[in-house]
Amino acid sequence: MTDRRTEILTGAARVIARQGVRGLRVADLAAEAGVSTALIYYHFKDRAGILRHALAFIGDRADRYTAEGDGAEPGIAPAGPRQLLERTLLLEFQDLPEVRENSTAWGELRAHSVFDPELREDLAAAGAAWAAEVAGHLADLCPKAPPGAVTAAAERLTALLEGLSVRWLSGLLPLRHARGLVREAIGVEVDRLASHPPRPPRPPRPSPPSRID
Repeated sequence: MTDRRTEILTGAARVIARQGVRGLRVADLAAEAGVSTALIYYHFKDRAGILRHALAFIGDRADRYTAEGDGAEPGIAPAGPRQLLERTLLLEFQDLPEVRENSTAWGELRAHSVFDPELREDLAAAGAAWAAEVAGHLADLCPKAPPGAVTAAAERLTALLEGLSVRWLSGLLPLRHARGLVREAIGVEVDRLASHPPRPPRPPRPSPPSRID
């Protein structure tokens, strides 16, 4: 991604977080990013293109800051799948401007998608990819759990995280308490999957009857 595109998308995330999707005007975005409106239209064609690329940018930025460390010892690789799962979820709760801005902008885009079918499809795809990532970590932790149960657990965890994020960003929930609730939820889901009876093997297919001439 070129520096100019990055500057524009960084500005878009900031404007969306501060003013909401409906408050995103190309002129304001140009001023925020320090570029011309013509350059924005050159890169993104229209407002829908800005929103679509801003959503992808926010997702990529979240992937980056949740992969940089475990919140206590940056740069140290996690010890195992449980730590990797916790890192993926808990690093969404950091008292850093970038994380707050990212989470707020994601929430604004999610709310706007109720009225925007095209954005809704992009958001659904991004949400499904995030749930699949979490499901992959859960499957590594509980390899005998049925895939359907793993997927459901990942959906519950990501939905809980989004709800807690809104409360944290709104000042209704202290950061430490939000992280503690996520850790407890992870423990509940992992214990449930570990105790889940494994999916029975499929019975062998019957051999076709032999034909007697």
